[in-house]
Amino acid sequence: MDRVKSSMQQVPNPIPKVLSRRTGGANSLEAEKENFERSQAVSINKAINTQEVAVKEKHARTCILGTHHEKGAHTFWLAVNRLPLSSNAVLCWKFCHVFHKLLRDGHPSVIKDSMRHKADLNDMSRMWGHLSEGYGKLCSIYLKLLITKMEFHIKNPRFPGNLQMSNRQLDEAGENDVNNFFQLTVEMFDYLECELNLFLGVFSSLDMSRSVSVTAAGQCRLAPLIQVILDSSHLYDYTVKLLFKLHSCLPADTLQGHRDRFQEQFKKLKSLFYRSSNLQYFKRLIQIPQLPENPPNFLRASALSEHISPVVVIPVESSSPESEHVVETEDLVDTDIPPLPSVVDSKFDDFFGTSAATDPFNFSQNGMRKDEKDRLIEQLTAELQALKEELESFRLESGRLCQALRGRVNELEAELAEQTHLKQQALGESEFLRVELDDLRRVKEDTEKEQRSLSEIERKAQANEQRYTKLKEKYTELVQSHADLLRKNAEVTRQMTVARAAQDEVENVKKEMQDKLKAAQDSTSQQEKAQLEQLQALQAELMSSRTELETLKSTVTSTQQSSEQLNTQLSALEAEKAGLLETVSQKEAELAGLGVELKRVQSSLTNERESGVKAAEALQNQLNEKESREQALESELVSLRWAALRAALEEAGRIVQDSLNQLEDPAHISCTSSADYLVSRCQVALDCVERLQSARDGFVSDNTDVSGLVRAVTQFAHLVGDVIVQGSATSHMVPVELADALADNVKACGAEAMALLCQLKEQKSMGTADCSRLTSALDTVMALGEKLRPRGLELKQGELGDLVEQEMSATSAAVESAAARIEEMLNKSRAVDTGIKMEVNERILASCTDLMQAIKVLVLSSKDLQRDIVESGRGAASMKEFYAKNSRWTEGLISASKAVGWGATMLVDAADQVVQGKGKFEELMVCSHEIAASTAQLVAASKVKADKGSTNLSRLQQASKGVTQATAGVVASTKSGKSQIEDTETMDFSAMTLTQIKRQEMDAQVLVLELETRLQKERERLGELRKKHYKLAGVAEGWGGEDEGTG
Repeated sequence: MDRVKSSMQQVPNPIPKVLSRRTGGANSLEAEKENFERSQAVSINKAINTQEVAVKEKHARTCILGTHHEKGAHTFWLAVNRLPLSSNAVLCWKFCHVFHKLLRDGHPSVIKDSMRHKADLNDMSRMWGHLSEGYGKLCSIYLKLLITKMEFHIKNPRFPGNLQMSNRQLDEAGENDVNNFFQLTVEMFDYLECELNLFLGVFSSLDMSRSVSVTAAGQCRLAPLIQVILDSSHLYDYTVKLLFKLHSCLPADTLQGHRDRFQEQFKKLKSLFYRSSNLQYFKRLIQIPQLPENPPNFLRASALSEHISPVVVIPVESSSPESEHVVETEDLVDTDIPPLPSVVDSKFDDFFGTSAATDPFNFSQNGMRKDEKDRLIEQLTAELQALKEELESFRLESGRLCQALRGRVNELEAELAEQTHLKQQALGESEFLRVELDDLRRVKEDTEKEQRSLSEIERKAQANEQRYTKLKEKYTELVQSHADLLRKNAEVTRQMTVARAAQDEVENVKKEMQDKLKAAQDSTSQQEKAQLEQLQALQAELMSSRTELETLKSTVTSTQQSSEQLNTQLSALEAEKAGLLETVSQKEAELAGLGVELKRVQSSLTNERESGVKAAEALQNQLNEKESREQALESELVSLRWAALRAALEEAGRIVQDSLNQLEDPAHISCTSSADYLVSRCQVALDCVERLQSARDGFVSDNTDVSGLVRAVTQFAHLVGDVIVQGSATSHMVPVELADALADNVKACGAEAMALLCQLKEQKSMGTADCSRLTSALDTVMALGEKLRPRGLELKQGELGDLVEQEMSATSAAVESAAARIEEMLNKSRAVDTGIKMEVNERILASCTDLMQAIKVLVLSSKDLQRDIVESGRGAASMKEFYAKNSRWTEGLISASKAVGWGATMLVDAADQVVQGKGKFEELMVCSHEIAASTAQLVAASKVKADKGSTNLSRLQQASKGVTQATAGVVASTKSGKSQIEDTETMDFSAMTLTQIKRQEMDAQVLVLELETRLQKERERLGELRKKHYKLAGVAEGWGGEDEGTG
């Protein structure tokens, strides 16, 4: 009991008044409850005091057992609320230590009971946060940690206070949902961050150059770190396991932020564990684990088996330094009054001598009679005994009165300090609520203004949407006109140059309208972005208003002035206390006066408290209304975001559906496209699908920004629609089997796109929307496009340069071989034929020889011009790289060279047949015309990239004219020879009868009709062949694909 009274003297108001004044219970239960509450109050006040020493383990253990006894923390908070935690930093620090122990090892209901005091702990944390050093800053950090711990356990009730869980319980805590594991990992990061902040704060406040861990002050600051080490080890272990689980379910890029944050916390925790393990204070109390040299590699799943959970070991028989160097006083009663009986005895011995006990009166020495001495001794003994009793009673009475007066003075001081504090707090709260009410009114006016501006923005957005619809209609009209132009182009296939110019013009118009449409889309997205920025500005203003409210709350620091006034009053009361010790009667009178004054003050404070409570309730109601309005505004913002997203998704669905509807339009049948262009659009669409999925994931994790998802949806709809239209147009140019397969896959791609957009419209299905089926459909269309690409496009770019040289060389060789064969045929004809036939053969073969020579000159001129083009345009690149870069032009040269070589070979074969009399003159003329067309194609392909003032270009044009003249010579000689030979075969009808002539006439008429019919069919067949040749040549040379740079 003496130690209890000693602890009570260290704190201004040690035991709650409710407990100290409790009367005895009527039964044993009430008595037991009263004893429990008293013992708890004593332990709490012993554990939480102003001495800068570590909290004793036995007192903290008693508090922990008390929470299990009453199944809650009601008694603990009843006692703590009476402590002046806001006026003494050491007292608040030790309270945080004890409270941390209760949260870890106390009854589970301690967390729920303590949440009622969360607001007070927040205010206290902000108040101590204004101090930049000492215990004040540490108290602020520790209180934030305790608040974070309570919030974590409230959100995750499966986690016990000491955080000890098995792997199965950890899996059950996340309910096998990756979203729950993701959020749980973030909360554990925040929890561990608070633990590390306290660690760093304690170490930074200590002078580590000295042995601070062996001093009482150093141990007072280091003692709470034991609880921090226990929590941190579990949090680190669970974080590692959760990150491995997340990496098995989510992409590595999505968890990049988690990995970066873990790396930072890992380095801090490893350093702090190492520094703590070297302190002498922790070596006797706890075995701190050491973390691995490098953090776990979450990208490798097998690394989980290498992870070793850190285990903190607390020795069973550890002598806590908290129990050492403790000075306990056994005498709490004032012993200033010395024991008077001993003083009287000493004086008696000095007067009568020390030998009086054995022979007090020696009659032989003093000569006094025995009877008188006996009587005197008895009288003195009786008086001495009476004095002893009187002095003893006076000493006990004075000690009792002094003790009672001290207790009464302490109670009055505590009550006066409490009433003054409550009065100041009520005044501060009323002033704060009044200012907050003014701010709320001002925020309401600003919100109304922002709402009006938001309505104006919506009106502008609707106008933009109408303009976009008009542009879309204009684009549809242009597409229709494009289809008409293509239809006309099919009718005038003979005029190839004019048709190419018309097609280029149509392509330019299409690109211009696409650019205009893209510009309109960009303007619409910018306006939507501006709307989102204004919404974000509204949110920022709301956050700033909340920050101002928090700043205004920080004005509580003015309570420091009131604490100084209380210290002055306490010093005055100490002076009065000294006066009370001098005279009891004066103090009693003063105490009576103070009692009267106290009653008056209590009555006045009661009235003020009631009025303050009423005002606070009114202001609290207004604050609740303001919070409800903020929640309504927040919900409205969320609904606006979803409305904008749904509008974009619906518009995207209409775009895709419009593309699908075009497949059924009869006018679309005339539209064509190339497989190469289809493949390029499929690749762009696949990239857009990936961006859409990334934007979807970003919106699911943070739904405050919808602009990225809206842009991705808009681009997705246009690209998928383009793939559908281009795929259908490509199917019009391929065989029936491949066309049907391509059309079916294009329709399947559109159906998958519509299904994906429908999933994105719903909040529940957005997070689980799967893009894999759409991606698979696009891959299928792309694979079909690859199959349909012409073989020329399948050549590797590195082979084009070699192929050009090979084809040009082959053409020269074919011309040389043709010239040699013609010379050989001429020699044979001179040796065999005579007369008109020899003359005709010589003239025809001579003209063919001239044509071969002209073709040879043309090929050489083309080679020289190509060499100039490559040298002037390749720069630092090689010749092969130049041909690869200009693959379309290169493929044109290859095609033209092949045609020239093939034409020369066919001309020689036809001439050979004519000379032998087996062929037809018409075949020779057709081959001549074909050679003229092939050489014209070679000249046109060579002139594409040539400079107009080039000398080789002039030579090539001159050689082209020579080929044209030589071709005309071949045709002229062929016609002349044919007429000469036909003239020799004169028609002689002199020997025929009338019947025979009539018969021949009828046969001739039948033959004429048959030939006319056959001529008409062959002309139609020739037209269809030319159409097909034009289309295939266009695909091979990339007329329907994207334009290629000429650099």
